[in-house]
Amino acid sequence: MPGSDAPGVRREADALVFSGSLLRDDVAGAWPPALAALEGVRRLDLTAVPRIDSAGLAMLSALSARAGGPLQISGSPEGFEELRAAYRLAPSLAFGDAPPPGAD
Repeated sequence: MPGSDAPGVRREADALVFSGSLLRDDVAGAWPPALAALEGVRRLDLTAVPRIDSAGLAMLSALSARAGGPLQISGSPEGFEELRAAYRLAPSLAFGDAPPPGAD
């Protein structure tokens, strides 16, 4: 039975708006509606996401890649910046163009 922190996703204008934690056990359920609503998305709104793990970040990165261009990210759930830096993802969640951690 999903808890009250189970993820949700909805489309608002040019954004996919996520809510609830984006954790390994719940990401598979968030993927189909996110993918179905992806066309024309330019932003990922994470302001209502309290926590994220590597599976959640992988989903967001895959969505960003499929969107066809860099996405603006709003919000920074617990774990987001640390995971993004560990996987060397750019602020847009693209691979390969992020500086190594500590290279400010």
